[in-house]
Formats: sequence, structure tokens, C-alpha cells
Amino acid sequence: MPSFDPMRAVAVTRQIRDQAAAATSDDFVAVEEPLEIRVHGRSLAVVMRTPGNDRELVAGFLWSEGLIRHREDVLDFVYCGEDENGPRENVIDAHLAPNVILDWKRLTRHTFASSSCGLCGKASIDAVRQLFPPITSKASFAPRASLIASLPEKLRVAQRTFSLTGGLHASGLFNLAGELLAVREDVGRHNALDKVIGRAFFTEQLPLDQTILLVSGRVSFELMQKALAAGIPVVAAISAPTSLAVDFARESGQTLVGFVRGERMNVYAGTLTG
Repeated sequence: MPSFDPMRAVAVTRQIRDQAAAATSDDFVAVEEPLEIRVHGRSLAVVMRTPGNDRELVAGFLWSEGLIRHREDVLDFVYCGEDENGPRENVIDAHLAPNVILDWKRLTRHTFASSSCGLCGKASIDAVRQLFPPITSKASFAPRASLIASLPEKLRVAQRTFSLTGGLHASGLFNLAGELLAVREDVGRHNALDKVIGRAFFTEQLPLDQTILLVSGRVSFELMQKALAAGIPVVAAISAPTSLAVDFARESGQTLVGFVRGERMNVYAGTLTG
């Protein structure tokens, strides 16, 4: 399996305002490269991602798109071989079980995603809502506000690559006691969440109905959809949600908390306890 480094050193000139002298030194930047996702040799999507945990990324992507529902649905994820340019480390082919039938017409969409905006071109938002049922009352719970307030610092400490580059989003998965279960970083916030979901897929922990998700950036509709696909009932964010994310959370029975900073936070859907 290829070995990836999520960051690399580049030469930079450090300039201070109104000072003529400038120093040159190395700085670390997050790596951003395309990953082509194939299914049985057929191209499905291209995402811009930070290399590393690629098999988790593909598994989480396929799960959150509703293409796989069981661990047995996947036979293997294989990096494609070499071509005239050398090893094709940025192409993964998903080998699915014979009983998994894909509706390629339903999958018609734009297959390129920038690292900032995620995949676009879904046929309709209603189709996404129909694919994943709402959170049931059995799986819902109201975490303490003090517990939610404690999560950002735990996530920050675990963001190793961000601490060196300042250029990555993160998704952190916590249990109901506020203990960090997993963290994944990526230039794309959607990719970071797909990697967390993919990890749970490989460890056969889906659905994640007894967990809390904390994301380092803003919360979009697609992040809420991916969280719902994984069965995550509570989503918290250090930044803001979008209007569609709020609407989706309220309709799907998810708790959505934004602007978690210090002791303050905004509850947009669901409830917290004191």
C-alpha cells in the first residue's frame, strides 16, 4: 500500500509590515491531491483530499452516498497499478460484492469536488432525505452543555497536522462521556468526516448512534446528511451552520450546535441539558 505524508515543507519568505528585510525559511503546508474513486473500474467521483486514510475515505464516501450498507458489501479497495507515469497512488477501485447493484442513472452528478465545497449536483435534496431515515427517539439523547463545551480543546490537541500547517479541517468522534474515539484531518471537511465514517465501517461500529460529532469548520447540509447516514444524532461545530443544515437537522431529528467557543454555544436543533 502506498505511503503518504499529509504535509510537506516549502520555502517561504517571512515578511513583516513596513520592514525592508525579509527572512527565508521552510514552512509546512498541507498536501492536497486528487483521488479518483472507481467502482469495478468505472469512475464514480474525483475528490481533492489530503493523502492518507484513503481506504477509509472511499468507504465513508460510498456509505454516506447509500451505495453500501454492510461490511460484506465490500470485497476490497485496491490502489490501481502503474502507468507510464509510475504508480497510480491517486486512484482507488472499489470491488463490491456481486449482490451490490448500483443504479448508475441515479448516480448521475458532477463528479469533481473541490476541497472546499464538497460534491455538488445531487438530483434533489428530497432524494437524499428519502435515502436516510430520521433519527429515532430511541437513538436520541440530550448531552450536557458542559460536555459539548469541553470537546473543542480535546479535538485541537489531537490535530497533529493542523498544529504544523494550520491548513486542515478535522472531524472528531466522541462517546457520551466526552472521550475522543477518532479524529481525522483533511483539506476537505467532507473528506474528514468520510474518513471517520470509513473507520467505523472497517471496525464494524456503524451506526454511530451513541456518539457526538465535532467538526472544526462550518456545518453544511452535506455534513449533516453524512452524519445522518452514519446514524450520528448530535453534531457540534466550532463555526456556523448553514440555513439548509439547520432545516435538515430539525427534520431529521438531529441535534445541531454551532459556535462552540468557551462556555458559549448556539443550539440550532434539538436540545442540551444544563
